[in-house]
Amino acid sequence: MTATDMFYGAKPEVFALARILRSKETDAEKRLWTVIQKNLLGFKFRRQHPISFFVADFYCHALRLIIEVDGDVHNEFEQALWDEGRTAEIETFGVKVIRFRNEEIYSDLQNVIKELEKEIAVRVEELKPPTP
Repeated sequence: MTATDMFYGAKPEVFALARILRSKETDAEKRLWTVIQKNLLGFKFRRQHPISFFVADFYCHALRLIIEVDGDVHNEFEQALWDEGRTAEIETFGVKVIRFRNEEIYSDLQNVIKELEKEIAVRVEELKPPTP
């Protein structure tokens, strides 16, 4: 698996699931996508992007950054454990996962954008090639 493989070995069934999820995005995902798709963050993101066995809400390959938008179901114990394991597995590919709650997007989208801008700046620094 190479860093140039933006799907990290995702199988056809994960691609099929991603297509279904694109047609069923949540209101919070739609709201965040209006910011992301206009390239206001300076990088191209894909929505409902297959990665290995998973589908990321939003993915930027240049930054190897996933943005997850979490609803109330993510408060449940089993779901929180699943999310933790999923994040750990994805991060083995050198991909960073950040999460925002639906409520954050609804109540303070500007702060979410500021947090994303900070994370993007960190990722840009982390991914810079070492200077000789």
